[in-house]
Amino acid sequence: MKFDILTLFPEMFDSLKESIIGRAIEKHLIEIDITNIRDFSKDKHKKVDDTPYGGGAGMVIRPDIVYDAYKSVKDEKAKVIYMSPKGKVLDQKKVKELANEEHLIIICGHYEGIDQRVLDEIVDEEISIGDYVLTGGEIPAMVLIDSVSRYVEGVLNKDSIIEESFSNNLLEYPQYTRPEEFRGVRVPEVLLSGHHENIKKWREEQSLNITRKNRPDLLNR
Repeated sequence: MKFDILTLFPEMFDSLKESIIGRAIEKHLIEIDITNIRDFSKDKHKKVDDTPYGGGAGMVIRPDIVYDAYKSVKDEKAKVIYMSPKGKVLDQKKVKELANEEHLIIICGHYEGIDQRVLDEIVDEEISIGDYVLTGGEIPAMVLIDSVSRYVEGVLNKDSIIEESFSNNLLEYPQYTRPEEFRGVRVPEVLLSGHHENIKKWREEQSLNITRKNRPDLLNR
């Protein structure tokens, strides 16, 4: 799977070279290419933004510069996503849906955003990672890439994504490892029993209890 990122701050994506995503890149399971929007500015100072029509605080990224950056990676088969607090909130269903795409072009806004005309021209979908505002789209883009990449075949063992949080609209059960006792608290006996059916039942009950306590809204889906 290929990700093309359009951003003003390419260095922010260095962290994607680490851990599971980094290994997936090395194995050529995913490809991440980063395009600096600023490279397409025709201004001698590489300025990319201007004041908003109608007044207001902040600066708006120019549409012509974003469009030229987009054309440099344009692919008719690609899905173009703009990371925006105005978009639909990302959930596990959308993550799985996007994992079926071959190519995602992700546009990261900054400042007061991007001129609406270019968004209307090239963007297929706006996606938010939550009901709050960040300084730019780079961190949301990394969240999207990380979550989607986990569902690309070969990136993770299939067993690792079957019983995790949000599978079947439930949060994941608690996990334990050695030592058996830590600061006076022992690992639940059922997990030491070797009785697989009882362990499965315990985990299901724990998932339900945690979901009911922390995210009861999931139980209504």
